[in-house]
Amino acid sequence: MAERPQPLVTRLLPDAVNARIEEETCPPWLLRPGRVECAGAWETVSRVYTALTGAALPESAPPRERRRLDIVLTYNDGSRQVLEVDERQHFTAARGTALALYPADAQVGFDRDAWRSRCQALAGREPGGGFAKPRPPLFPGEGGRHRQRAFRDTLADLLPPEHGWLPTIRLSDREAVAVASAADSAAALRDLLADCGVPASSLAGRPGR
Repeated sequence: MAERPQPLVTRLLPDAVNARIEEETCPPWLLRPGRVECAGAWETVSRVYTALTGAALPESAPPRERRRLDIVLTYNDGSRQVLEVDERQHFTAARGTALALYPADAQVGFDRDAWRSRCQALAGREPGGGFAKPRPPLFPGEGGRHRQRAFRDTLADLLPPEHGWLPTIRLSDREAVAVASAADSAAALRDLLADCGVPASSLAGRPGR
């Protein structure tokens, strides 16, 4: 069985970046963000939520809300950066709707046009079952999980720069497959991360670039 994208990337990361690597973690301001935690991104986040649900976003998140990020990188200078690995379920009509509402100058470490294009191509073919179940109270009804995932991805993209973190990096499952098939997978991942915005000084084996 082929290795899943996230474990693959995590396994290769120590040879690609000089950083402390934490899996399945989350900073406090992203666990249950409300108006205060969203800071300057609040208006955009609110528009995204309304576009996804038709409702107004509460200024305080429900206490049951929880989330974890795939990977958090902490570099030697203390700067931090989110790294998410997006599989098929992240490319949905809901995610395309959210991405279309990002400000033109939003700081992100991935190709928004490529993500939107794939979302559009796969719209209407979203996974069912548990991937689409209701997620009340913020995302009730069928397809709630898709809307919740799109909203959470929005928060993970837009909030880090508001809290002094570097722009969030996203790698797609397709990119992970390409890395896995490269002759030197660690070098391929390192080059991909460089293109996505990992600081040159934090790339393993590439000091000063």
